[in-house]
Amino acid sequence: MAAGTKRVARLRRHRRVRKHITGSADRPRLAVYRSNRHIYAQLIDDVDARTLAAASDLDDEAKADGGKADRAKAVGTLLARRAKEVGVERAVFDRGGRLYHGRVASLAEGAREGGLVI
Repeated sequence: MAAGTKRVARLRRHRRVRKHITGSADRPRLAVYRSNRHIYAQLIDDVDARTLAAASDLDDEAKADGGKADRAKAVGTLLARRAKEVGVERAVFDRGGRLYHGRVASLAEGAREGGLVI
């Protein structure tokens, strides 16, 4: 599969999922963006079009020993802690068209361990 075709397929999956998932103030959307090197997560209120909390593996608080999956789990727990500070306890998971596998699953697991209900 060519790289362009793979990217187009991911974006198509992402658009298809986003038709059904919308974040609100009481249950925001946990959007995950994964690059080859880093992972980023945001809690987004789509109704007011604002980001409530964000975290990435570039934050000093999310540094973890080990591989990328360990860093993704640390990002999930950091995001859950920041969500609690804002008053968010539940979220809708938006995997960004990626498979629920590897780093994306690790981030969700870390968020759950941090106390966020997905």
